[in-house]
Amino acid sequence: MSELKTLKKPPYFMIGILFFGAFVSFLNNSLMNVALPSIMADLGIEKYSTVQWLSTGYMLVSGILIPVSAFLLLKFTNRTLFIVAMSLFTLGTIVAAVAPSFGLLLTGRMIQAAGSSVMSPLLMNIMLISFPREKRGTAMGVFGLVMITAPALGPTLSGYIVEYHHWRLLFEMIIPFAILSLLLAVWKLENVMPTKKSSLDYTSVLLSSIGFGGMLYGFSAASSAGWSDITVYGTIAIGAVAIIAFVIRQFKLKEPLLNLTVYKYPMFALSSIISVVNAAAMFSGMILTPAYVQSVRGITPFDSGLMMLPGAIVMGIMSPITGKLFDKFGPRVLGFVGLSITTLTTYMLSHLQVDTSIGYIIFLYSARMFGISMVMMPLMTNGLNQLPTRLNPHGTAVNNTVQQVAGAIGTAIFITIMNSRAEKSAVEQMSGLDPATITAEVKAHISQLALLEGIQFTFVISAITSVVALLLTLFMKRVDVSEAAVAKLEKEDAAR
Repeated sequence: MSELKTLKKPPYFMIGILFFGAFVSFLNNSLMNVALPSIMADLGIEKYSTVQWLSTGYMLVSGILIPVSAFLLLKFTNRTLFIVAMSLFTLGTIVAAVAPSFGLLLTGRMIQAAGSSVMSPLLMNIMLISFPREKRGTAMGVFGLVMITAPALGPTLSGYIVEYHHWRLLFEMIIPFAILSLLLAVWKLENVMPTKKSSLDYTSVLLSSIGFGGMLYGFSAASSAGWSDITVYGTIAIGAVAIIAFVIRQFKLKEPLLNLTVYKYPMFALSSIISVVNAAAMFSGMILTPAYVQSVRGITPFDSGLMMLPGAIVMGIMSPITGKLFDKFGPRVLGFVGLSITTLTTYMLSHLQVDTSIGYIIFLYSARMFGISMVMMPLMTNGLNQLPTRLNPHGTAVNNTVQQVAGAIGTAIFITIMNSRAEKSAVEQMSGLDPATITAEVKAHISQLALLEGIQFTFVISAITSVVALLLTLFMKRVDVSEAAVAKLEKEDAAR
């Protein structure tokens, strides 16, 4: 096994190559949702639930492969891993760009996901070993710039392309950047991460695939099929059982696929829980705000994307700044202030009306993104700082896995709450009217008001969820990253 240590000098150029590749892959993740209706029309797909697989399938492959990333990071050199991952991503993008049928398009998306899924854990681990613990906040803040901003820019860019060009451009424009990233990696990428001989427990891989795949699919399908569908609760139940079996097995293995002993470190465990709640709250805003803007206000996808662009820019600007603030003030202050802003703005969004001004909507959404940007990377960095270097790959894999699952679960639950409240409101409004007076225009107006009430109520639930995360930040403590504390941590870990 190669030596575990922080590099004396960060390999900035190499990190730049990885950032570029990661930005391209992360951007692609969020390009699809706006384009799905256009793809349906172009490829003659009748059901939205079918074309939704372009997003669901991508998420499933990522959910299955992310838990395996800890093994991959230890087994293979970072150069080999990045080149293979970017090659797969490039191949998948080319296949999707030229796909004449839905089946081949879906295949391309899944190949993309296979390459993209390892990008975040790989980049995060290189950042962890490239910078000393006392400077990780700033470094991880810059990483957050890629991780958060790229997906946030996706809907705006996608909305413009779908409105003025063909949806295939979403893939075609990615190809040259993916190839450039691959060529730079072949030319300049060096090996800086430690490796060791590792064996893969195939039973754990199977349980992980069934567990996380089943949970992700079940909760994703719930938003369209409903919770009463046997496929939904059946796959969630099977996934839950498999995850329980997976967790039990990890504690019994000498070399677990995903080392869950990371949860024995209290600040990592706390930051992970807060990140889960925060991820669910963030995804609720990304779903509910477009639903309000497009379905209640009737604004086009491109214009709605432009309305959310300032929020993405705010998050991009704030990520490096919050990283520096973390290094100076620690996680508790940032977490409390950030979640206070998130909670307040989420509650204020629950008071949106049919005639709320566009400027006010943009201000609230941007302020909410500002609050979220103060929480995600600082808390995650503080949790990872408490782990011995040996557990870094497992810590990043756990974080990415739970956030992926939390995003899917949060989205499904919030959409279900919104739809249920809207349906109840519509029935109540219709019951008080004379059937003879119910015209098509009246039905449309009632549907609009019912959906608005559903969105308002769901934002209230999201605000309550944010309060839970806010209260948890009060228990957050700054991890001691002095040389003596780190040396003690590594010594205690080596003795186990």
